[in-house]
Amino acid sequence: MRVVKRVLPILLLAVVLLAGCTQPEQLETPPESKVRESGDVYSVYSGEITTINYLVTSTTAEFSVAANTVDCLVEYDNLGIVRPALAESWKVSEDGLTWTFNIRKGVKWYTYQGEEYADVTAHDWVAAAKYILNPDNASATANIFYSVVKNAEEYYKGEIDDFEQVGVKALDDYTLQYTLKQPVPYFLSMLTYCPFMPANGQFLEEVGDQFGTDHTKILYCGAYILTEWRHQDERIYEKNENYWDADNVHIKKIVARYNKEAATLAPEMFLRGEITGASIPTASLDEWMNDPEKSKMVRPAETSFYSYFYAFNFDPHFPDEYEPENWKIAVNNKNFRKAIFHGLDRISALLTLDPYEPERMLNNTITPKNFVAAGGKDYTMIGDLAKWTTGDSFDPELALEYRDKAKAELEGKCKFPIKIMMPYNTSGTQWANEAQVVEQQLEGLLGEDFIDIIPVGFPPTGFLNATRRAGNYALQNCNWGPDYADPETYTEPFYPGGTYNWPEKATDPAYLLDDGRTVYQKMVDDAKAEVIDIERRYELFAAAEAYLIEEAWVIPFRVGGGGYVATKLEPFASPYAPFGVSSLQYKGQIVMEEPMGMEEYKAAREKWERDRAAALEAEAAKGR
Repeated sequence: MRVVKRVLPILLLAVVLLAGCTQPEQLETPPESKVRESGDVYSVYSGEITTINYLVTSTTAEFSVAANTVDCLVEYDNLGIVRPALAESWKVSEDGLTWTFNIRKGVKWYTYQGEEYADVTAHDWVAAAKYILNPDNASATANIFYSVVKNAEEYYKGEIDDFEQVGVKALDDYTLQYTLKQPVPYFLSMLTYCPFMPANGQFLEEVGDQFGTDHTKILYCGAYILTEWRHQDERIYEKNENYWDADNVHIKKIVARYNKEAATLAPEMFLRGEITGASIPTASLDEWMNDPEKSKMVRPAETSFYSYFYAFNFDPHFPDEYEPENWKIAVNNKNFRKAIFHGLDRISALLTLDPYEPERMLNNTITPKNFVAAGGKDYTMIGDLAKWTTGDSFDPELALEYRDKAKAELEGKCKFPIKIMMPYNTSGTQWANEAQVVEQQLEGLLGEDFIDIIPVGFPPTGFLNATRRAGNYALQNCNWGPDYADPETYTEPFYPGGTYNWPEKATDPAYLLDDGRTVYQKMVDDAKAEVIDIERRYELFAAAEAYLIEEAWVIPFRVGGGGYVATKLEPFASPYAPFGVSSLQYKGQIVMEEPMGMEEYKAAREKWERDRAAALEAEAAKGR
């Protein structure tokens, strides 16, 4: 059995002996505190969250609440190294099916008023699992849990009714055991995601269906307690002074205030000292960069492993004025999709976000570069996927060829121009500008007699529910973030059961197999089934992703993050992970007295990259 144990820090007390001194006592140097000086965080937001029930939600904004208020079994440090959190140690059986965790003793659940409620025990993960696997609770992440845990899917679907058969058990108060349906090489990374968070069973019974409806209806065992949440007013987090790792929590208070014009007003509010940081809109960037004082405050924002892509909707549910039936015919024509695919000038669209270095955000695949590797090769450079990674989908001549083919094939079947309803979020100007650029560029290249792109603005609150999840779009800029360290995570939006673009409803018989699956679904299933040979597993996933792109079901666009910010938050102090909720934590972060400029930032990044490389090398030497 492979055992991973926490290395406890050793406190060395320096004893100073004063030779020849008349004072008889020894002088002891007190241990230096790890708590760094930090200011508080003040921010503004325009899109209100609708729940803090971390066992059901699937939005980043709502994940961020859980990330700071409820801890996971493990966490990631600022260099991306997995560390013990609520599990002090763990072991894995030789066959890779059984994971046993020793839960940290002495950790408490607290109410929103900071009152102790109960001990955190192994039973809390069992209670959370039972809640998630109850279909009546409509957990949006239940599939992540039941995709790996033994008998969890069968219980969720009602095929078995004995929860004791599900592979999650409390062996005693402080020993938790998961049994998997098959070896999962990336299971440890999954544990930093909400469906594997704990919840106190007694409290779940007390509050019933009110769990997570406001800050008084959850319990807290993380770095912060949400002491106030007034809808469309403010949220206030205060440091949990009894937190098990309080020395690594430097920010004492986080205040987030609602302002429907947040994205527009934030830069000026930052200059007035009202908030801690702000994204600098592209329209204002030149002014900031050309101002001697403001330019000292601007630095690049980090890119992330969120993948952004334009998705074609195969199951449209938008108003009749946008001609959904006409769209169904067009979108099921491969040449029509390929015309849009090769006609989209992604760099022009990215200039609305980064007019200085748009290429640093460009993403040619769904899975970003440097996410995972096998056999000494980055995943995106494996097999047919490498063609897309090293190329550029924008090809005007090819786009026109596909347009002409589509016109010939759709003549008499479709009404021209084909209306393309394209939603955007009105929380700021960037997305609106991007939509306008895409409209003008694509219509200019392919012709207004061929397509009519119609950008439609939607308010930020409830944006996804009103657009993508409802199928209320023809073409939309969508995104997906990884949940664990494996390329399988980037297949989920396009696999049956997802709420993105429903490619399984494409009508082209070339995509359908006799068993009812799509070709893509079978390719993904084959890749999922390979759990021993990681190189072969990645080859199969790369082939499926290359097929997804080749068939133009989506147009890879960019990675997340990026742009430019003015902020007092110290970069590279926060937890670093391309999956789970660790990267949303304020734990470890510092609010500096002054913002960091370009040169200082570049030096800090170079140091971080050296430190991370050394840390990864050290972990590899340990066999992790």
